[in-house]
Amino acid sequence: MPFRSLPALLGSAVLLLVPALAACSPGSAPPAGSGGSGSPSSPGGDEAAELARERLSEMSVEEKIGQLMVLTAAGTTAEENAGPVSDYHPGGLIYFSENLSGPEQIAGMSNGLQDAAADSGAGVPLFLGIDQEQGMVARLPVGARFPDAMAVGATRDTAHAEALAGATAAELTALGINLDYAPVADTNTNPDNPVIGVRSFGSDPDLVAEMAGAEAAAFSEGGVVPVVKHFPGHGDTDTDSHTGLPVIDKPRQEWEREDLPPFRAAVDADVDAIMTAHVLMPELDDSGEPSTLSPDVIGGILREELGYDGIVTTDALNMEGVRQTHTDGEIAVRAVLAGADQLLMPPDPQAAFDALRSAVEEERISTERLDRSVLRILTTKAERGLFGADPADAGAAADAVGTPEHREAARSLAEDAVTLLRNRDGVLPLPEGASVSVAGSGAEEIGAGLRDLGYTVVSDPAAADAAVVGTRSARGDAEQRSPVSAAQAAGTPVVVVAQGDPYDIAEFDGVDGYLATYSSVEASRAAAARVLGGEVSPSGRLPVAIPGTDMEFGDGQSY
Repeated sequence: MPFRSLPALLGSAVLLLVPALAACSPGSAPPAGSGGSGSPSSPGGDEAAELARERLSEMSVEEKIGQLMVLTAAGTTAEENAGPVSDYHPGGLIYFSENLSGPEQIAGMSNGLQDAAADSGAGVPLFLGIDQEQGMVARLPVGARFPDAMAVGATRDTAHAEALAGATAAELTALGINLDYAPVADTNTNPDNPVIGVRSFGSDPDLVAEMAGAEAAAFSEGGVVPVVKHFPGHGDTDTDSHTGLPVIDKPRQEWEREDLPPFRAAVDADVDAIMTAHVLMPELDDSGEPSTLSPDVIGGILREELGYDGIVTTDALNMEGVRQTHTDGEIAVRAVLAGADQLLMPPDPQAAFDALRSAVEEERISTERLDRSVLRILTTKAERGLFGADPADAGAAADAVGTPEHREAARSLAEDAVTLLRNRDGVLPLPEGASVSVAGSGAEEIGAGLRDLGYTVVSDPAAADAAVVGTRSARGDAEQRSPVSAAQAAGTPVVVVAQGDPYDIAEFDGVDGYLATYSSVEASRAAAARVLGGEVSPSGRLPVAIPGTDMEFGDGQSY
């Protein structure tokens, strides 16, 4: 996941793709459009490839190198990014929350950036991207908020994955964003994973492959380039690659069984882009290099063994997992030599650009190798209709985000995901008219939902018929466990609502009821209240096994 770097003065944004291409006569180069919302039809494979080759033939070495770079957006206006767009002719920009305030501003900034790209160098439109996985990783300040991927996995219903990605794509394209660094295809096999967790669909590779594939297809159908991440897998780490280099020391056969299937499925589906992981897997490459810089992993396994010929993008190059042993310029060169096509968020764009240009001049990176990456990028931009595309309608953007239909889809997903893992003595659903104390994570939203259902919400668990305590990944967190202990000490039946990963239940053997929502978004907390009150019968099933308990993948109770 891209990580904002303070030294990177270009801000923070994500790669995005525009839906369609304006019609152009066969064999002629299309106009350099704004890269906004395109027409319903984009050129087919042969036409797009011809368009890309023609544009490639017109580009200088410097313009080609620029296409390899995806810079962090600065500020909240296109004007604040005019210098980098003119200087580097980048392949894309990535947005972060600090770049975004409202629909009209976002669409206007996107349009301005595409105009700047059209007036710069070879006039190649930009990938405008964002981390909009939904759940805990969502950069947009507007629009529908869906639960995390693990909630999608708990439903076992690909229709929810498709609805999430379809709604997200519709909102992104309305804002001029054409690429999303999603979905996460990591199989979360390590309960102590500090960076993936609920961002994963679960611990079963087949489930992850099915859900990630459904989301990627829906993003594409909605006009947004999906970036499947993080190859060769980030689900079995106990180190955050933003702050260090995770080492995953597992046999290749185990990796092929647990981590590879979702990425193999993505390759078979010919997804537009795959992101690398800054992880070290000695059984795949014993050089000591992270996978992002490994010719064995990217060029060998992903390209040659799996046969992937789409865009390979690095994870953010400002992350410490990839900055252990080389300079920022050398990292850029080694990533390209390993097989990457786009370099996400180089912390020093000038150093990366200069190093790449020197590597080409010295023939360390051959012209053929450079052209291969640029051609992949240009072809995808042509296939997705970026060239000659219409700008986003800034005036209409507000009406296209957070629509009732999108919010209803989020509500439905959240309710279908809630998983009942413990219900001693039938403590749930709560008796009609009962008094309930609500504390912990999400207490305000869950309490409001219970009031709407006619329950009396009190502050003292000793004065309540039942105590509800919200947690969010509470293992090892004494502060979160404290209200659970206080409610138990009062002698009141206690129900925990886990809004992060579901592994917390191993810490709460004494509680009477346990619900997992897998997300702390508003829709998930509202869903929890409706399940607590019996308005909705829980139907979710565990998408992971729970170590230290007898709870297995697929477990879950109903009323």
